Amino acid sequence: MALKAAFIFIAPNADPAIHRSAVETEQVTLISVGVPSYEVAVDAAQKLVDEGVAAFELCGGFGHRGTAMVSEAVKGKAAVGVVRFDIHPGLENKSGDEIF
Repeated sequence: MALKAAFIFIAPNADPAIHRSAVETEQVTLISVGVPSYEVAVDAAQKLVDEGVAAFELCGGFGHRGTAMVSEAVKGKAAVGVVRFDIHPGLENKSGDEIF
């Protein structure tokens, strides 16, 4: 059985209905989804779990609070990992916790 995974990135004005793509290999289907806020990330993660996603990787724009929110939302249903930046170069060298 192939793994279904998702990468969620956070960027102002991202729309998960528009900013979404998928790459499929024999072993992994990876869905990439853009979101504009932590709250939308939680909603997107819950919907992705309903689609069969079993593993998430959150972009470096997610701070500790955002990571905790997504982790709690999919607790017991999917694993959550993170790319870690204390400050993110794509977010004016701030943590997502300062912005979102």
